[in-house]
Amino acid sequence: MDVKEIELRSKALTKAATSNEPSATIIGILKDLQKGVRPTEDLLRSTRIGIIVNKLKQHKSPDVARLSSEIVSKWRSEVKQKVSGSPAASQRSSGSPRPTPNGTASPAGGTPSDRMSKLSVPPDKRTWKADGVDINSTLNKIRDSCIGLLYDGLCHNTTESPRVILLKAIAVETATFSLYGSESKPEYRTKIRSLFQNLKNKSNPQLRMRVLSNEVTPDVFVRMSHDQLKSAERREEDRKIEKENMDKAMVAQAERSISTSLQCSKCGQRKVTYTEAQTRSADEPMTLFCTCLNCGKSWKQ
Repeated sequence: MDVKEIELRSKALTKAATSNEPSATIIGILKDLQKGVRPTEDLLRSTRIGIIVNKLKQHKSPDVARLSSEIVSKWRSEVKQKVSGSPAASQRSSGSPRPTPNGTASPAGGTPSDRMSKLSVPPDKRTWKADGVDINSTLNKIRDSCIGLLYDGLCHNTTESPRVILLKAIAVETATFSLYGSESKPEYRTKIRSLFQNLKNKSNPQLRMRVLSNEVTPDVFVRMSHDQLKSAERREEDRKIEKENMDKAMVAQAERSISTSLQCSKCGQRKVTYTEAQTRSADEPMTLFCTCLNCGKSWKQ
C-alpha cells in the first residue's frame, strides 16, 4: 500500500470515526491498513496514520479499540526492529550525527522524532509552539486548536516528553468530542476551556500529574464535575466555609415582639414587630426598633 492509498484510508477512517459510523465500517478500514501497511518511521510520520489509529484505542466499541491497539503495537514493534537492525542506526548509536538525505549532518535541533522526546525550553515556559509539536491530527481546525490548548495545560511546569503529552492531549480531546458529539456545540468548547483552566491551575498541580500518569483516564477526566476537579485542599477549605456559614445561619436570632398599638407612619397599618435595646443611659427608656409587616418600613423610637 503506497502513501496515497494510506492517506485515502486515513481520511476515510477519520470521517467514519467523527461521523459515528458503524464500528464494522471502521474495523474494515483498520483491517485493510493492518494487511497493507509496511510501516517505517518516515511513512508513519508523513501520513500521520499512526496517530489516527492510536486515537481509536479510546473508541467506545471494544472491537475497534482492541484492533487499533493491536495494529499500533505491531507497527511500533516493526519500526523498532527496522531501526535497530539498520547500519545507519549502528552508526548513530556510536555518537555520530544522524545524516540527512543530502549527506549533511542534522542541525543541532535534531529530527522531529528527537524533539518529540526531549525538552528544549524550561518547564514553566512550555507550550505546544515552544515544544515544536504538530497538533494537526484530526483534519479539523477547531478540534486541533483544542488539542493545542489541552497540550498547554498538560505541559505546564512538567518535564514529561512532548510525545507523551501530545498523545494525552489527543486522547482527552477525543473523549470530549465523543461525549458531546460535535466540536460546534457550546458544551464542547466550554468543557475544553474548563479542563485547560483546571490543568493550568497553579494551586492544583496534582491534577496534571494524575491525568498524565493515567490515574485519571481521559474518559473519567472529561466527566468530572467542577467540585471533583478541585484539589483536596480547596475542597477542604470550601467545606470549612460552608460549615461556618451553616453555623452562623443556625445562631438564634433576637426574638421580635408583635404590637397592635404601634402604627406605621407610611401605610397606617398596626402590624408592627419590634425589639428593645438599651442604647442610652440606664435611667432612660429602652429604644424600640420597629418594622412594619405590611410595607416593610423600619424605624426606631
